[in-house]
Amino acid sequence: MLKRKLPPNHPGIILKEMFIIEHALTITEVAEGLGMARANLSAIVNGHTGISPELAIKLSEAFGNTAQFWVNLQNNYELWHAEQKVDRNRIKHFYKVSA
Repeated sequence: MLKRKLPPNHPGIILKEMFIIEHALTITEVAEGLGMARANLSAIVNGHTGISPELAIKLSEAFGNTAQFWVNLQNNYELWHAEQKVDRNRIKHFYKVSA
């Protein structure tokens, strides 16, 4: 696993900065366009909630990229934070390294 010192940006921050602000949109406009509550989108762009696979599909349709792009952002974010919590030294290995 690649060890990065700095965490990846929350996907909501990327959504906000690279897509909403870049296109001069409001949270309300985007929430309505995606068919979701403004409060839920606000929670995502403020980094309080993650992007679900269903929302990834909606975002890909709205912004012309892929659902995988959004899912990867979310997975990378979650995986980095999980790596910070797991103490690998306390895990028993069930395989043998061949010489």
